[in-house]
Amino acid sequence: MRLHRLDITAFGPFGGSQSVDFDALSTAGLFLLHGPTGAGKTSVLDAVCYALYGTVPGARQTGQGLTLRSDHADPAVRTQVRLELTVGGRRLEVTRQPPWQRPKKRGSGTTMDKAQSWLREYDAVARAWKDLSRSHQEIGEEFTQLLGMSREQFCQVVLLPQGEFARFLRADAEARGRLLGRLFDTQRFADVEKRLAERRRATEARVREGDATLLADAHRMQQEAGDAMELPELAPGEPGLAEAVLAAAAVARSTARERLTVARSRLAAAESAHATAEGALADVRERARLQARFAEARKRAALLEERAGAHQEAQARMERGRKAEKAAPTLELRERAEAEQRRAAAAEARTRGLLPESFADAGAAGLAADARRAAEELGGLESARRAEQRLAQLLAERADVDRQERDDEDVLRDAESWLADWEATRAELRTRIESAQEAATRAAQLAVQREPARRRLDAARLRDRLAGETETARARSLDSTKHALKARTHWLDLKEQRLNGIAAELAATLTDGAPCAVCGATEHPAPARKITGHVGREAEEQALTAYQRADEQRAEDERTLSAAREALAAATAEAGDASTAELAAAHGALERDHAQARRDASALHTAQEQLRRAEQERERRLADRQQAAVRAASRLTRREALDQEREALEGELAQARGTAASVAARAAELERRVALLTDAADTARAAEEAAQRLKDADARLADAAYRAGFETPQAAAAALLAPAAHRELQRRLDAWQSEEAAVRAALAEPDTAAAAQQPPADLAAAEHDAAQAARRLREAASARDAAAHCCAELDRLSARAAGGVRRLGPLREEYDRVARLAALTAGTSADNERKMRLESYVLAARLEQVAAAATVRLQRMSSGRYTLVHSDDRTGRGRSGLGLHVVDAWTGRERDTATLSGGETFFASLALALGLADVVTDEAGGVRLDTLFIDEGFGSLDDQTLDEVLDVLDSLRERDRAVGIVSHVADLRRRVHAQLEIVKGRSGSTVRQQGVS
Repeated sequence: MRLHRLDITAFGPFGGSQSVDFDALSTAGLFLLHGPTGAGKTSVLDAVCYALYGTVPGARQTGQGLTLRSDHADPAVRTQVRLELTVGGRRLEVTRQPPWQRPKKRGSGTTMDKAQSWLREYDAVARAWKDLSRSHQEIGEEFTQLLGMSREQFCQVVLLPQGEFARFLRADAEARGRLLGRLFDTQRFADVEKRLAERRRATEARVREGDATLLADAHRMQQEAGDAMELPELAPGEPGLAEAVLAAAAVARSTARERLTVARSRLAAAESAHATAEGALADVRERARLQARFAEARKRAALLEERAGAHQEAQARMERGRKAEKAAPTLELRERAEAEQRRAAAAEARTRGLLPESFADAGAAGLAADARRAAEELGGLESARRAEQRLAQLLAERADVDRQERDDEDVLRDAESWLADWEATRAELRTRIESAQEAATRAAQLAVQREPARRRLDAARLRDRLAGETETARARSLDSTKHALKARTHWLDLKEQRLNGIAAELAATLTDGAPCAVCGATEHPAPARKITGHVGREAEEQALTAYQRADEQRAEDERTLSAAREALAAATAEAGDASTAELAAAHGALERDHAQARRDASALHTAQEQLRRAEQERERRLADRQQAAVRAASRLTRREALDQEREALEGELAQARGTAASVAARAAELERRVALLTDAADTARAAEEAAQRLKDADARLADAAYRAGFETPQAAAAALLAPAAHRELQRRLDAWQSEEAAVRAALAEPDTAAAAQQPPADLAAAEHDAAQAARRLREAASARDAAAHCCAELDRLSARAAGGVRRLGPLREEYDRVARLAALTAGTSADNERKMRLESYVLAARLEQVAAAATVRLQRMSSGRYTLVHSDDRTGRGRSGLGLHVVDAWTGRERDTATLSGGETFFASLALALGLADVVTDEAGGVRLDTLFIDEGFGSLDDQTLDEVLDVLDSLRERDRAVGIVSHVADLRRRVHAQLEIVKGRSGSTVRQQGVS
């Protein structure tokens, strides 16, 4: 990387535009960047870093672009940094502009412009610049990739900062490790440590989970085995747990099998005893059953002897009932005939009661003849009935004709009355429609004028309000501007007074033997003295803070005033010259006219609809009047025909109805008579037939009773058994015979008789013995089942535990391997003798490379006396690996870098910085760094050492490399001819190049 040109505008202490020609400065190889304290030497390096990465180095980085802007810059000039450089054979130009609070182009106040960036590349073939990107992020990533370094690495390698490497030289291992970690990006090794620790925890958790499952199975086996199994006192994850569990399980399984064998033997003995007891109980139960059977048979035989008389009576009753059953059909026939005769007599009495007294003595034949005569007369009235119905229809049609005539007369009168007013109605409706149409047109015209009038009224009201606010803002802005100018003048006066006495202020901090912060000398023969009225740093900062607050208030008041003026101008342009009262009155009148026009126009639709309905009504009335006239002509003919037919029918009906009110009444009277006579003839005939059947049934019953052996039909009826009584009597007889047979059979059985001769059976004792044998059998079976279940469960759990142990084997091996690696990389393993973490080990290797590279230059600077060496000894309780010692060739001893003097510390740290730059460059892929800056205090060196240091720096030009020294030591101005001087002044700093062509 080689820098060609740097252009700075309104950046840091530079109020205007300044240019630095690095090509001219690099011609000599070594150039000096000097100037008074606070002039802006470091700001040049900040500008280079800002151009490449968009931020400034180290503690000066704020993240707010506004702080990069120079306080000396003109408000209309924007802050900008442009850098032209060559990287990787590509000539590039990067331009960056931070955010800018610029004055508004119109009006007063300021507005914020966003940050901007440009990246261009020079095309040697086309001899022109071409744009590459305008993205902040893309440009930063492009330079990070081209340089192979982050911003932190670039600041350490290219912009060697003030005091950083002196602190690095004396730092402890932890601080040194943090710096090296940022430079060499060893986070990936820390990630490896973290990943191994996470894998160790994960595998350990899985092993513990497997051991917990194994212990759970072991506890279940212990519950099954009881005191036959003892578990080891081991926790999940402890070594030897699996072997101890499997061994205990094997012992428990052997004990369980022995217990199962004993339980099976006891079960066989219990089964034999139980079978014997059950056999004895069966014998006792059988003997008790036979003895009870014999005693029961004796009791039943005695009971049969007591009931023998009742049995003989039941047999006799059954015999009489069987004889009476021969006459039963005749009895039933006679009962049915008697019932029919009673029903027929009752029906005949009811029907004769409905007839006149003249028919009381008539028989069935006479009643039938009277019914036929009445039916013949009824048949002759059928044609008269049809004539009567037709007459009723004629009367209804005649009434309907009269009703239609009255309705048509009403329609004609109504139509004539409505049509007489038609012309006046139509004219009125057309007038209303025309008026509403005119009102709608007027409302549309007024609606267009409403919105402009309302806007002008609102603008006038806003104009009145903003006028007062603008005047208030103007007065406030004038006050804040005066206050800011007064505060700025006061601050500049104090700053000038402090700068005039800055030497005395710096001299106040000098101590004997300590290097001067300006020249680096350790002797201070004539320090400056403070004069009366000297202004200190605190007073200047307070004045600056007061000025900044006043300036911020001024800018805020100006923005407020500008906004008020803009709003007032816009409101005035909208409202015009009319007053608010005039505009309000005009707007109110316009609103009232518009509202009235809308109300008038709203009647248009109603009037149009009324006219349409009126025209439809006129057409309907005309049609109704014409139809009524046609119907009146047809009704005359219809009325005459109906009157002629009515006269003919009335004569025919007068003859047919006789004394009745109507033909229908005469026909109804004859129909009732025919029905009554017919029913009476039928019931009389049925009564005569029922009486004859009853008489025949009495004769057959007397003959059947005599043949069955009964003297009278009543005796046969008394002996006859009802079905239920017959079944009950037969059941009693059958039960007697069955009981008698069963008793005889039971008393005749040999076993029963033999059992009756034996002593009574002791069933309770036999059942007790059998119950005891059954209980012992159940207990033995339960013991055998429990032992078998225990063996099976132990076999299952043992197999599962063995399977779990086999599955955990590879996991345990993985855990042991990962745990060893994690402990080794974390520095906690016994194999890691120096307790070095992996990241520390990598950083130690890098530090060893840095020490070797730095030693080459340190030996030249110290005339071969000092050598930097890497030490991996532990310091205190910390880890080893990042120690840095110096070997003194004069004494041959290795000692701590903190024992070096001020000048020795400087050139040792300088050599360390240059060595670190070489190693980081190689680490970044060998990117060539043709421009370096060294910002260190050369004032701490004597003349000989300074010459040796400059020789080392001058050797950096061997490969066309340019080195810039940032210092204000006066002796360097004589030794280094190419110079870039920073000159400060009241209006900002400027740059001046010397010793270059």
